[in-house]
Amino acid sequence: MQHKIQLTVSPQKACSSETVKNIAAHALNITADEISDIRIERKSVDARSHEPKIILVLNVFCGEKPSPPQANFNYHNVANKPEVVIAGSGPAGLFAALRLIELGLKPVILERGKNVSDRKKDIAAMIRGKNINEESNYCYGEGGAGTFSDGKLYTRSNKRGNVFGILQRFHFHGAQSEILYESHPHIGTDKLPEIVKNMRRTIIECGGNIYFDSKVDDIIISNSKALGVRCSNGNVYKSNAVVLATGHSACDIYELLNRKNIKIEAKNFAVGVRVEHPQSLIDSLRYHSKAAREYLPAASYAFAAQSRGRGVYSFCMCPGGYIVPASTSAEGIVVNGMSSSRRHTAFANSGIVVEVRIEDLKDFEQYKNLCGLKYQQQMEKAAFEHGGGGQIAPAQRLTDFVNSKYSSTLPDSSYLVGLKTSALHEWLPLSIVERLQEAFVIFDSKMRGFLTADALIAGVESRSSSPIRIPRNGNMQHVDIEGLFVCGEGAGYSGGITSSAMDGEKCAEMIKMMLDD
Repeated sequence: MQHKIQLTVSPQKACSSETVKNIAAHALNITADEISDIRIERKSVDARSHEPKIILVLNVFCGEKPSPPQANFNYHNVANKPEVVIAGSGPAGLFAALRLIELGLKPVILERGKNVSDRKKDIAAMIRGKNINEESNYCYGEGGAGTFSDGKLYTRSNKRGNVFGILQRFHFHGAQSEILYESHPHIGTDKLPEIVKNMRRTIIECGGNIYFDSKVDDIIISNSKALGVRCSNGNVYKSNAVVLATGHSACDIYELLNRKNIKIEAKNFAVGVRVEHPQSLIDSLRYHSKAAREYLPAASYAFAAQSRGRGVYSFCMCPGGYIVPASTSAEGIVVNGMSSSRRHTAFANSGIVVEVRIEDLKDFEQYKNLCGLKYQQQMEKAAFEHGGGGQIAPAQRLTDFVNSKYSSTLPDSSYLVGLKTSALHEWLPLSIVERLQEAFVIFDSKMRGFLTADALIAGVESRSSSPIRIPRNGNMQHVDIEGLFVCGEGAGYSGGITSSAMDGEKCAEMIKMMLDD
């Protein structure tokens, strides 16, 4: 017999499986000995009251053992099946490839960067102060930008596809079982590289191909139909279905489409800074009970406010994490955040970004649909000019930024490349500065103590969303080019690992339908 129940328990009790079993037995009016197994279906933290609670949704089994969770994705050999070319090996590209295999088609992935092991070496060299490899960094390479991130898998995009199916595929390829039931699951940057390798192994073992150091620099089109792509190394890959899953940092793809008069559209996006606090401070502000903190995960937060007609909000909050250099240019600075599965550093960081609308870009009108991209690039170049050389980022104490004061010193930071004190309020666009300053005061009113001299901001956080959309029709093909499928963050239709993965899967399904017609 199976019972589904919900329990609300203290963090300390939630850490003991035996205690949870006894509480479940009491709730069901049975003895603990009658319970043969317990499976967690959902787990979340409720920190709204002074004493935080853990909410557990449990499947309790009595007199029987549950069948081991199994996920059969029907990955079979497709070596001799029709080929589909995929540009990009981020979440959209990888999950498109895995779904194509299930559907009996052969994926051929072209990745401009390196495999994840070699990519890690290039990132390590950059952190040690060496020059950035513009084709192998935190954004480019196997797994895309998501490989070196917190690995957050939470999304509100339930209508886009099967969220749980995405989680199951990650688990099948090595992710921890907790992602299947936690309310805000994350994998961690320490685990993601191995998971990405396992996905590559599945694709290759099933007859698919993955080519690294293969940067797409042209799309072969005839009579408004995509027939394949050419790479910068001279190799040509032909197919009646081409998938663009290049991510929102692949600026050269937008430039390529623009040169070829393939329709793209400017869209609203967001830019700002990354704020970093001591994690212990965020823990104390979110978890009021000191006794409960040792049993709780590193605390997070989410903020949103309106300032002067524009939204200002937190993005990609990384508790117990690091600020990392996410530029793809030797003369640009972009910061992002990541954390490991344990989220155990002494710092909490988050992007705080301001909505930018097309009408805000009057000074960039000459660039037409590339106006947002050029605005974004100008901010990144300014951050480089005000940094300390290489990928050393400009930074300022949070209170000094809000009060428009120069910071003579900076607090400790997780940013390993290094920071240089800079008056960000003087060189960031005034429309961004004023809204950030107002929003930080509003955020402090929601969580008193957030606005502190012990926190800093680093610039710039400019890649939270794409400034360009590649228009597509209902079957995910470009509105003007048959056989050119566009998906993921780079196409402007998703934001984050899970929604991009679902977008990639949907793209694969549309390709199957097209080829079957």
